[in-house]
Amino acid sequence: MNLCDIRTVREILSAFSTTTKKSFGQNFLINKNVPEDIADNCCDDENSVIIEIGPGIGCLTAELAKRYKKVIAFEIDETLIPVLKYTLGEFRNVEVINQDIMEVDLAAVIAEKAAGEKVSVCANLPYYITTPILMRLLESRIAFDSITVMVQAEVASRLAAAPGTADYGAITASLNYYGTSKKLFTVSAGNFMPAPKVNSAVVRIDLYKEKPVVPKDEKTFFKVIKSAFGQRRKTLVNALQTGFPDRSKEELTAIITSLGFDERIRGEKLSTADFAAIADKMA
Repeated sequence: MNLCDIRTVREILSAFSTTTKKSFGQNFLINKNVPEDIADNCCDDENSVIIEIGPGIGCLTAELAKRYKKVIAFEIDETLIPVLKYTLGEFRNVEVINQDIMEVDLAAVIAEKAAGEKVSVCANLPYYITTPILMRLLESRIAFDSITVMVQAEVASRLAAAPGTADYGAITASLNYYGTSKKLFTVSAGNFMPAPKVNSAVVRIDLYKEKPVVPKDEKTFFKVIKSAFGQRRKTLVNALQTGFPDRSKEELTAIITSLGFDERIRGEKLSTADFAAIADKMA
């Protein structure tokens, strides 16, 4: 069964009296090369357990199941559960859970179903909730080996941007605290049904086993990052004063210059390690 054949997709959805739902950001792949490429590149160990988010009708799930030890897929749309039971019936290493990834206790699920196993994440994320899902995964403290996501191409560029570039922002600096990211390839809109208005891209994040940067206080660290990019046209000092109104401009200027930065520098020029150094001075 070719789960990326557009006629097959339509027939399956019709047979189960369901359709793609805009409310869930559903766009199903109709080019089998894409899920194959994602599955090939999302993990380096065939004995790994893969957490998939939003399997749809299972085209990527099937490719993951062929390559890795087990797939645990979370699908929020209950109308797709019987569809997935049908399309993935041949695979004994796939478990589909009808839950919202933003609400499930993922650590508990992994402890129960993948204890002691290497775990990676692979997901075709809905555009409207990309950042919340990604940050929830990163902030979960679960020891994932990697997180591979297909997202809007513009977002992918931000995730993999370098300091000093136009695409570099708060999400980039925050992500770099947890691991290293790389844009793998672009997926044009015509590879989906229905076709979105923009292209997508696949990004892989390899998580640190030991973080190279550990701030004294994470809350202050992330607040510094958020403040620095809250108003990009402002200098870092002025942006920080907005985020930390209890700190004077003189105090913030002293902190910035004590670390060797020009007092007129802007946040997009700084690395994650730089933000950590500033946060440590402010903690």
